[in-house]
Amino acid sequence: MSIIEISVAELETALSAGARLIDVRETDEYQAGHVAGAVHVALGSVPDRVHAFQGDGTTYVICKVGGRSLRACEFLAQHGVEVVNVAGGMVAWIAGGRPIVSGGQSL
Repeated sequence: MSIIEISVAELETALSAGARLIDVRETDEYQAGHVAGAVHVALGSVPDRVHAFQGDGTTYVICKVGGRSLRACEFLAQHGVEVVNVAGGMVAWIAGGRPIVSGGQSL
């Protein structure tokens, strides 16, 4: 199974068009700083939340550098969710000088 990957620059464009982004890092990582509008679903919770993403357009997935998000994408894709992995993750997002917000709730 081949998972589509995009850069953080491409994610920024997708978000400006209303894309849905989930952040699969741990709660403390997410609360310390995340992309505005990202929904937190820790990787370990993805199997319990898969129904929330089925049949509802493309879901973009981010983590710290791209490994956990790729695992989440593989699982979600196996369950019929259209997914895109964000290559480089939050490290690339921050390195590019893009804004982050802190706090927030988990799904």
